[in-house]
Amino acid sequence: MTSQTQNVDPAIESAVTEAVAIGIPSALSDLGDLVRIPGIAWPSFDQTQLERSAERVASLATGTGVFDDVRVLRAAIPGTDEHGQPAVLATRAARNGKPTILLYAHHDVQPPGSDELWDTPPFEPTVRDGRLYGRGAADDKAGIMAHIASLRAVSEVFGDDLDLGVSLFIEGEEEYGSRSFAQFLSDNSEALRADAIVVADSGNWDSTTPGLTVSLRGNARFTMKVRTLDHASHSGMFGGAVPDAMMATVRLLATLWDEDGAVAVEGLSETDTETPDYSEETLRDEAGLLPGTSPIGRGSILSRIWNKPAITVIGIDATDVASASNTLLPEVTVVISARVAPGQSGEDAYEALEAHLRAHVPFGAELTFSDVDLGDGFLVDTSGWAVSLARQAMADGYGADPVDLGVGGSIPFIADLVREFPAAQILVTGVEDPHARAHSPNESLHLDTFRHAVATEALLLTRMNEITG
Repeated sequence: MTSQTQNVDPAIESAVTEAVAIGIPSALSDLGDLVRIPGIAWPSFDQTQLERSAERVASLATGTGVFDDVRVLRAAIPGTDEHGQPAVLATRAARNGKPTILLYAHHDVQPPGSDELWDTPPFEPTVRDGRLYGRGAADDKAGIMAHIASLRAVSEVFGDDLDLGVSLFIEGEEEYGSRSFAQFLSDNSEALRADAIVVADSGNWDSTTPGLTVSLRGNARFTMKVRTLDHASHSGMFGGAVPDAMMATVRLLATLWDEDGAVAVEGLSETDTETPDYSEETLRDEAGLLPGTSPIGRGSILSRIWNKPAITVIGIDATDVASASNTLLPEVTVVISARVAPGQSGEDAYEALEAHLRAHVPFGAELTFSDVDLGDGFLVDTSGWAVSLARQAMADGYGADPVDLGVGGSIPFIADLVREFPAAQILVTGVEDPHARAHSPNESLHLDTFRHAVATEALLLTRMNEITG
């Protein structure tokens, strides 16, 4: 769609922003109700909670009065006889030549981890010091409520004069790999087809400055088993002559980085783009870096996070400390998570990683690779009309000019959106600030950031409703 925005009546925009402000307490109350539902897609957790969560989101969507149809659906997981977790799909058709916007978020959350690491219970929403604490309070139930609250405000002001087409897609397994996502898009392609897509699952520059995410790293995650013995042996009787699996694993993993901590794997690429100023002091504050610990890598700090690969060992199976004995371990299993620079495919990155590990394996240890999970990065074409509208809405909704962000994390399903809807403009936004601690204990939402995010989206919807062409 090539579009030209018409002048929006200032009185209408004023009415929308006033409706947003009036609706924030209700939106936060509804957000608290969502946080109380521990919807986690890992099979070891109660899966009926995801059904509760989906039904609650469907009820919220229906309550906006915007949609012609609201359903809870599941899609098949390709290559299996299973179905994915429940997702909510709500739709209304565009009228009078107006465009259609697709609003995405997810209702599943990360496992809470150890309760003792939380200052307050993870599924009991708690407000203190201008923040709402709880698992999913930021990632991504706040994204859901930003959509719902903005739709409520727009519907209240426009009523039957709202001609904009709107689709709402709230996924139920984003934190568990979006295994049925591509199939869901295929099954519901006509209902989801849109001129612009808002993915409310990213962050902002800080709590008062909005960010539009224009690049995301991809990912390559896999499990590697290292074996050196066919059974455990006495470390006193054979240590010094026999390499155990832990020794081989430690030596092998160390080859992934150089002395500066930069990735040292041939075949992993970098992207060359400018980054805003960002100090080491800010990094220390936002990441919680201990005073005696130095940052790793080379180049500007944000280039290391946005434009270069990173490798993290996120899991290891070996004898735990409480059960330690004088034994040479026959095998050790690790999970390796690599973030891939935008522009390189997850598949190419994984091939480079496996080749490196096989080439550097010490003592002839046996390597086995499994559970490979890949995702591609994302680079936004910032020249489109939707990007321009979004930037202006952010400037007005926050009262501050937005910053174009790269993000070190990955949202692999965006590649599926690009493939299924190549003509759509994708806007990656969010309600998180750098202190949200998504995925960590004491996850929280900055309340003023949420208010600004809702105002931004409501203004974007209002202005899209005036587009013709």
